[in-house]
Amino acid sequence: MSQPKSDDVSGIVRAFKHAVNMAPAQLEKWLETEASKTVGFKGAAGGESVGHRSGRRIVRLLQKKTDDLTAGDLAHMRKVVGYVKRHLAQRPDGSVRDTPWRQSLMNWGHDPMRH
Repeated sequence: MSQPKSDDVSGIVRAFKHAVNMAPAQLEKWLETEASKTVGFKGAAGGESVGHRSGRRIVRLLQKKTDDLTAGDLAHMRKVVGYVKRHLAQRPDGSVRDTPWRQSLMNWGHDPMRH
């Protein structure tokens, strides 16, 4: 498998950093909360949600140097960007402060209440 071109990598990284608006420490702290662990699709096993697992990987990605990113890392970054974009388009009416919608986005590293 060949490595993506450097401009592809920089575009993916830029889109990822735009989609993920939580710092690694903020995201880690959020992922420790009960609310974080209760939202999202759990799959057949009913264990950790897809978003929670993704959040743990996002923390590691935020701490990596661009030159150290693997093709798998870049693929996950694209997945995060797509998820955040799709989920933001489904914003519910009214206050979102304590909604599962916001909590799910936060598992993916995006807090819609941050500007």
